[in-house]
Amino acid sequence: MSVIVGYLLGSVPVAVLLARGHGFDPRTVGDRNPGFWNVKEQLGWRAAVPVFAGDTLKGVLAALAALLVSGGHTTAVGAVTGDSVLPVYLAVAAAMAGHAWPVFAGFRGGRSILTFAGGAAVICPPGFALAVAVLVAVALAARSFAAGARVAVFGLPVLQLLFVPAEVVAGTGALMCLIGLRFGQAALSGRRE
Repeated sequence: MSVIVGYLLGSVPVAVLLARGHGFDPRTVGDRNPGFWNVKEQLGWRAAVPVFAGDTLKGVLAALAALLVSGGHTTAVGAVTGDSVLPVYLAVAAAMAGHAWPVFAGFRGGRSILTFAGGAAVICPPGFALAVAVLVAVALAARSFAAGARVAVFGLPVLQLLFVPAEVVAGTGALMCLIGLRFGQAALSGRRE
């Protein structure tokens, strides 16, 4: 049940809905990715904030739903553990798949980075908090939000290792493979045009 809920949550095309209100489809302009970054490039930071929040919330809600129905097993610091690990990871994976291939938007979706981040916030709150701190530090030092975001996302599994066993962190690596797949698909489709 959590997987179905996760997929349906992920399928809500936040960027497409917001952009339509501004008279365009993000799948036809810019980098053609229906996500926060493309909407930000088209409309600016302020107008893109609902996309940032909505895409992140997809992962948070999917993970929380799975955590709730699996008994809410967490460690003292709030990281998912025990019987909740597999259902929560599967729900986040489903939300990411829904974002990447949304049933409500013709299966043409985004790269799932923010949905992953939202799920990670529930999977390992202290690791996520450290990743946000890294994002801010790198973004300020490099004067680039994109650089900070990359370092934070790729550094998340390392930070997560401070709080949970490697077997759990392997699940995070598997989720990141979906992001890699989406970037690969985007690169291939760009080459064909």
